Amino acid sequence: AQAVRSGKALYVGLSNYDGPTLEKATAILDELHVPFIINQNRYSIFDRTIENNGLKAMAAQLHKGIITFSPLAQGLLTNRYLQGIPADSRVHTDGRFLKEKDITPEKIAQINALNNIAQARGQTLAEMALAWLLSQDEITTVLIGASKTSQILDNNQAVQNTSLRQRNWKRSTESANKPQSIIEREAVCRETASPFVSGV
Repeated sequence: AQAVRSGKALYVGLSNYDGPTLEKATAILDELHVPFIINQNRYSIFDRTIENNGLKAMAAQLHKGIITFSPLAQGLLTNRYLQGIPADSRVHTDGRFLKEKDITPEKIAQINALNNIAQARGQTLAEMALAWLLSQDEITTVLIGASKTSQILDNNQAVQNTSLRQRNWKRSTESANKPQSIIEREAVCRETASPFVSGV
């Protein structure tokens, strides 16, 4: 609040709140006449925390934006882990955010099933993962966290196809933690010319 009053900031944002806490914080900031516009939270196909803790729904109710970070789940939602853990994976050099024990055979199966859906859409897995976020009205910004110029250029391709049939797509991605279910739906996707894509 002081930063806004002093002119050092025009708006404020909040990070990693849940729905009920967001509602309380918004009321306090309104009383202080502090313009609050956005939440910053981790969100991806693999991490649905903001769906489960009420943040996403409350942000929509209060007309606040959401800026997501780690949209590619520390690289899991790319082609790097399709065959398992690569030799130059960050799990070998910095295991703070991505741990080797979490990259199980089931997780690899999920990644490959999602990659097959992405291919049916004419996208890479990373492009589809970003498109999934960009297609949602509640999401205003996606932080890609690229470490190379080529990654920025590749990720920009995601905006070329963000059309999704929400009901079917939601069912499919919600199965990301159920490998058998998502593999079965991926097979249906191939057989029916991809029901997850609108206008393709």
